[in-house]
Amino acid sequence: MSRILFSHSYFMRFDPKQWSMGQPYAPLGTLYAAALMREKGYEVSLFDTMFVSNPDEVLPRIVAHQPDYFVIYDDGFNYLTKMCLTNMREAAFRMAKLAKEKGCTVIVSSSDSTDHYEQYLDEGADFILIGEAEMTLLELVTAIDNNATDVSGIMGLAYKQNGHVIKTPGRSVMRDLDALPMPAWDLVDMEPYRHSWQKHAGYFSINMGTTRGCPFKCNWCAKPIYGNRYNSRSPQHVVNEIKYLRKQFNFDHIWFCDDIFGLKPGWVNEFADLVEKEQLSFRFKIQSRADLLVQDNYVKALARAGCENIWMGAESGSQKILDAMDKGTTIEQIHKATHLLKEHGIKPSFFIQFGYLGETKEDINKTIDMINELLPSSIGISVSYPLPGTVFYDKVKADLKEKTNWTDSDELALMFENTYQPAYYKQLYKYTHRSYLKHLAFANIKHLLTHPGKATKKTLRKALSAAYYIPAAFIAKRKLHTLEKPSSSKK
Repeated sequence: MSRILFSHSYFMRFDPKQWSMGQPYAPLGTLYAAALMREKGYEVSLFDTMFVSNPDEVLPRIVAHQPDYFVIYDDGFNYLTKMCLTNMREAAFRMAKLAKEKGCTVIVSSSDSTDHYEQYLDEGADFILIGEAEMTLLELVTAIDNNATDVSGIMGLAYKQNGHVIKTPGRSVMRDLDALPMPAWDLVDMEPYRHSWQKHAGYFSINMGTTRGCPFKCNWCAKPIYGNRYNSRSPQHVVNEIKYLRKQFNFDHIWFCDDIFGLKPGWVNEFADLVEKEQLSFRFKIQSRADLLVQDNYVKALARAGCENIWMGAESGSQKILDAMDKGTTIEQIHKATHLLKEHGIKPSFFIQFGYLGETKEDINKTIDMINELLPSSIGISVSYPLPGTVFYDKVKADLKEKTNWTDSDELALMFENTYQPAYYKQLYKYTHRSYLKHLAFANIKHLLTHPGKATKKTLRKALSAAYYIPAAFIAKRKLHTLEKPSSSKK
């Protein structure tokens, strides 16, 4: 059988914020594809770019393995790859060219190549896999190995023929996720991941997926890989993988990297039952929505299974903005969900998005007030980011000039005309964080005064941080005021 060298295009060293955080996750989507191809008899290997300094480092691996196929297969479960950062795009182009020069058939599957398949074909790729790609990859490689001259009948494909770009009809997503083999975890050297996590976080976290897709209609959220269909693995199938990973890697923590964890009715309760039955003890974090997290039974089951932290797509403290986003949630649900999670010992964390179309100073203040009132465990702040294929992108694409993607995940550049200039939103990010941390310090001071017997080093440290964050928030707000001039189109 043919030899396939798999890789992906996320180089953590090219993303300074993520490199400094030091909390990497293995390329899960890549490992699923490699596992399937190995199950079908192909010889597979992996060039993991996570800790690599230069895309040229792939060349010795190509020379050593002499693969017939070089497959850049990005992790469609990770939000960092969904952002389509230009640093990673350029690295993918470089690897594709090097592999092509060595005689490999080059195949690419990623959110970015799905959106920009013509660019990737121009830069050395022979085929682009559009959407969910495992079965497309299998059919394509099988066809090429059988000397097929026409691959137009393979769904989910883009390629060039006689100088023209051919794009075949889209492929339906898989429904039976249990039919896929377990990810090829053995291809990854997990020790650098463990070392980085232990050094920066004090524990070792590993990633798993239990679902694919998201049925909700947020109009800024791109879903080029798994689409709007929502399909789940069975709870037993997930627990079997947890047991394997515990035996192989002895992890401390899991990030279930689903867009929405446990949406299927009864799934979380069955999962919690199996975790208890197998006497598995581990901590995990998930992503969910406010309207799901107001369900007491759902939250109880999550707590019972070991859920430690839930990242909620709060997005805004303004109902007007949530409605404009087609978010389908309410401010009341955000408040109720936050309180319910805290009652059950689960840390609520907020994803916040500033800069959506029509957002005013009043809307921004409502968001900051909501954060400071509810005091989530953590906040992740971004600015609205237009990705192809979304309603939001269509609304702002006329404003997009040469720049349509960030270089790295910390750029925070607003790439379209809005209420304020781009510099304002960068400063807003700093002020919101410092204001939140100031209020968190006040809450810890209050806790120390009312419950002195329950003082810990952590609460004491956070209380003392007020000495820094009071002036820091004041200074950040002053700088923010100097940038409150409307953008040129809003004057």
